[in-house]
Amino acid sequence: MRVEFDKHYGPLINGVFETDAQERSFAAVDPATGHHLAHIRYCDEADVDRAVKAAHIAFPAWRALGQQKRARLVNLLADEIEAHSERLAMIDAHDVGRCISEVRKDYLTAVRHYRYFASVIMAHEDSGREIEGGYSIAKREPLGVCGQIIPWNAPAIMAAFKLAPALVAGNTVVLKPDENASLSTLELGKLINRIFPDGVVNMVTGRGETVGSALSEHPLVRKLSFTGSTEVGRIVAGVAARRLVPSTLELGGKSANIVFPDIEDIDAVVDNATFAAIHNNGQSCLAGTRLFVHADIATVFREKLIASFNRVKVGSPLAEDSRVSCLVSARQGQRVLEYIGQGVKEGAELLAGGERVAIQGCEQGYFIQPTLLLARNEMRICQEEIFGPVLSMIVWDDYESMIAQANDSEYGLAAGIYTGNLKHAMQTASRLEAGSVWINRYSNITDGTAFGGYKNSGIGREFCRETLNAYTQVKTITVQAQVPAVWFSPL
Repeated sequence: MRVEFDKHYGPLINGVFETDAQERSFAAVDPATGHHLAHIRYCDEADVDRAVKAAHIAFPAWRALGQQKRARLVNLLADEIEAHSERLAMIDAHDVGRCISEVRKDYLTAVRHYRYFASVIMAHEDSGREIEGGYSIAKREPLGVCGQIIPWNAPAIMAAFKLAPALVAGNTVVLKPDENASLSTLELGKLINRIFPDGVVNMVTGRGETVGSALSEHPLVRKLSFTGSTEVGRIVAGVAARRLVPSTLELGGKSANIVFPDIEDIDAVVDNATFAAIHNNGQSCLAGTRLFVHADIATVFREKLIASFNRVKVGSPLAEDSRVSCLVSARQGQRVLEYIGQGVKEGAELLAGGERVAIQGCEQGYFIQPTLLLARNEMRICQEEIFGPVLSMIVWDDYESMIAQANDSEYGLAAGIYTGNLKHAMQTASRLEAGSVWINRYSNITDGTAFGGYKNSGIGREFCRETLNAYTQVKTITVQAQVPAVWFSPL
């Protein structure tokens, strides 16, 4: 499919895409080829103010529409995304550099996410109980305007994670996509404009330090939701705390993936551990980048893992058989190569990969070979988020020491376990400091499963019914059958 882009993209404010003032713009560039895709507006504080005020004005009518009608419109959006998913996936492949076969799956996940929340909102009921002479009702109400900031690594899923629960709960939204991946989100905005009333969903583009800051600080924004780095997450959390508004933060990760010696199908585990580390070109906060392999099987596992890494097809984002493609930018590619070099300097043994690959027709891109290092947990490559196709293998033989090392991280987003022993699986899952623990299948995120992190990996949970609580607040209403008899100031 050949994708045509608009020449200019601007913010979506109150149902209108503003494409003027292009002197304030930045270029969207295909990271693989260097080809110019489009110009995108650098929004400023005034643009953010107009977007927030539009959402604020739209809020009362959207809230009054009711759960059923809001859910119906969100389901219609899911239908539209499904119908246009191939084009949207191609846009992301061009804009972000990810493998087309992988991005298609993102849109399947996104569609399920919208439909899940359109369904579960119908069971998000108020509660109540009898009190003496009356009744007490705990009523959930939307918060108002939600400021949402998403990253570049999975635009389809990130937008769905933010928009779906906020909208079905009755909030209005101002969404900021990342500068490195704005195009598919803005094209999503065109679909939204066909379905939702003006001002319900607004989008602002540009720099985080300008647009993200103005959105977080705006006095009419009543909820903040951010996915991105822990460093920026701390800033957003600080603003939310100072303004006394709730925030949801999904941040970095350096996830432990643990292999016990009792695994039955070593080839299947090797394959899944390879996927865990390098899917999305390793540009995933939940990637299983620290692989703890038991000493009893370490030698054979290591050789099979080297072979697995060497088999992975590195190629153009548009090639159907590519499993690893280019990183999002030259800056990110250079950063990943520097981490690999730093790991070797610290004493890690380079077992596979470690180099930039030239792909015909995509010479501008930073294609990094799937890289495997034999390392120690205290090394920087095992402690810091690299965001590239890099896996550190760590050999263990003492269970308590391994658990301590697995938890020895500032992060706690996810973890994996491979074992045929139920006792090992459940005891280890209970002891790992991680928001998600996947046993015998990494990244096993299904509809309605809570996703979020411990420690510096964030606050709150997404993709589950509990998410609706984060986008609503409780109002208590008590009803008495009649006014109490006179007692306070008797006649």
